[in-house]
Amino acid sequence: EHEDTGLLLQALLEGQNYGAAAADGTQCPPVSVSRNNPAKRDCLVVAVLCFGNLINFIDWFIVPGILLDIQKYFGLSDGKTGLLQTVFTLCYMLAAPIFGYLGDRYNRKIILGAGLFFWSGVTLGSSFITESHYRLFVLSRGLVGIGSASYSTIAPTIIADLFEEGKRTTVLSIFYIFIPVGSGCSYMLAAGVAKSTGDWHWAFRVTPCMGGLALLLLILLVPHRIQRKTAIQRALSISGTILEADEKPDVHRTAKTTWCQDVGSLVKNCSFVCSSLGLTAMAFITGALGMWMPLFLYRTQVVQGIVPPCLQESCNSSNSLIFGGITIGTGILGIIAGAEAARRLRKRNNKADPLICATSMFISALCLYIALMVAQTNILSTFIFIAFGELFLSVNWAVVTDILL
Repeated sequence: EHEDTGLLLQALLEGQNYGAAAADGTQCPPVSVSRNNPAKRDCLVVAVLCFGNLINFIDWFIVPGILLDIQKYFGLSDGKTGLLQTVFTLCYMLAAPIFGYLGDRYNRKIILGAGLFFWSGVTLGSSFITESHYRLFVLSRGLVGIGSASYSTIAPTIIADLFEEGKRTTVLSIFYIFIPVGSGCSYMLAAGVAKSTGDWHWAFRVTPCMGGLALLLLILLVPHRIQRKTAIQRALSISGTILEADEKPDVHRTAKTTWCQDVGSLVKNCSFVCSSLGLTAMAFITGALGMWMPLFLYRTQVVQGIVPPCLQESCNSSNSLIFGGITIGTGILGIIAGAEAARRLRKRNNKADPLICATSMFISALCLYIALMVAQTNILSTFIFIAFGELFLSVNWAVVTDILL
């Protein structure tokens, strides 16, 4: 068994290393892997990261929760309203690879804290923008996207380094539960605050307070440095072998790699490329639903004569509240179901993860299509099929992230 492990380690160490594994460029010290990890510290770290993820997605979807109010305030067409999410997504897309590069090479806690402070400050500042400065409001959403990219890109890698492969999917599923929970809370928070205060601007002044608390917890509870798992450590974790401190394997010096070399290596990985394309399609659907669904439901009800058109300053926010509740419930159920299905089916089929993702995406697409078709005639059926569409869409989050990691 030890001979097989030695061959495995030698094969891993002789290969080209990329990203975090090749970041230091120095000789690796002897590795000591203990089965008695400080579990309490790791759980606290995950709890802080989950709280930050909650705030991240509250800020991400707070605009759709009061979209009709914002549209009336700035006097926007649907095209200009959609520009808010387009700018956010573009800035997020462009910033994510940069933060991925930085996260491989520099202290991740500092990057997370800086991103959290930055996007919370921008969100607070955007609440004071007047109706004559719509472009400034668009810019603020783009800056929030940059801050969110720093968190969404780096936080899962910390979880991947804290937990071994057997536990990683479970912990990631807990982390990603806060995507639908945060998204749903954003609709409910934005609609509730706007209704109680009569001014939608106050919705942007709540989450910065939560961001300040998350930053404090990050500083106090997350270690300054979390050891990245190198090739030798991952091999030992998988093989179940414990390497004592006095055992000194023949570890070769690893060379630093550039961003272009990292990307070139990833492009050659067919599984990574296809998974990324699938995740792009899933993110497209998630963004479209998140941005337009409350407004779509409101207009559907207007067409059916259920509610009158909004003429007053503060519009009816019941659709945001209902859609937020649906997002939270289906998101939690879907992510747990996806993680559990992957855990069970991997024992029977080594392609279980991509099969789960493909099946759930197909069912989700079918349900959402039916929801669009019945929207003009039956609002209850629309809500039901939207709920099923979101449920099967949420099945993917933890599974596809585990594939990529």
